[in-house]
Amino acid sequence: MRYKTLLFDLDGTLTDSAEGILNCFEHAIKTLGLEKPDDMKRFVGPPLHDSFGELCGHDAQKTAQAVKLYRERYSTVGLFENSVYDGVREMLETLKSAGLRMAVATSKPEVFAVRILDKFGLSQYFEVTGGGDLEGRRDRKDKVIAYVLEELHITDKSEVLMIGDRRQDVIGAKAHGLPCMYALWGYGSREEALEAGADYIADRPQKAAEYILSY
Repeated sequence: MRYKTLLFDLDGTLTDSAEGILNCFEHAIKTLGLEKPDDMKRFVGPPLHDSFGELCGHDAQKTAQAVKLYRERYSTVGLFENSVYDGVREMLETLKSAGLRMAVATSKPEVFAVRILDKFGLSQYFEVTGGGDLEGRRDRKDKVIAYVLEELHITDKSEVLMIGDRRQDVIGAKAHGLPCMYALWGYGSREEALEAGADYIADRPQKAAEYILSY
C-alpha cells in the first residue's frame, strides 16, 4: 500500500453535520438581525471566523459576537444534530484492520470534535483527534494538518493521505505536499474537487477504502 497514514476531515466526511451547523448559523444570524443568505450550505466547511466575517461585513466585533452565539447553541444542542454517514463505520473498520494509522484533522474546535466522535463511537479508530482551537488561531486546514502531523510524530510525509469533502481540505493538504482524496458523499461537488486539484475522488466510503488499499 502506498499510504500508511490517513487524515480524515470530520464534517461532510465522517458525519453529516449540516443540520446542526446551519441551525446554529441561523440562531446567530437571527439574534444579530443579519440578513439570511440564500445559499446557507456554503458555510458548511469553511472556518467560522471566515464565514461570519463575510456575513458581518468584516466587522471584527460583530463577527466575534456571531461566533459566540453560534458556539453557545452548538456546544449544547447543535453538535449532536448530526449522524454518521452510511458506510463510514465499515470503511474505518476495513482500513484499521489493514493496519493503517488514522487521525482526524478538522477545523472544528477539537473539544467539539472529540465529543462528537465519542458520542458516535468513532474515537476507537483514531490515534489522534486534531482540531481547531476556540480562539481561532488554528482554524485553517493547513494549520490543523501541521498540528496533527506533529502529534503523530510524522516527519516523512510521503505515505500520508488526506481525505475530505471541500476545497479547504485539498488546499490544506497541498500546503504540506500531501495528496488529497475528495469525499464526494459530503458537501462539495465533483466540479469543486477538480477545480481544487484533488488527487483522487471517491463517491462512497466503500470506494474510498477500496482505492486506498489498492494503491
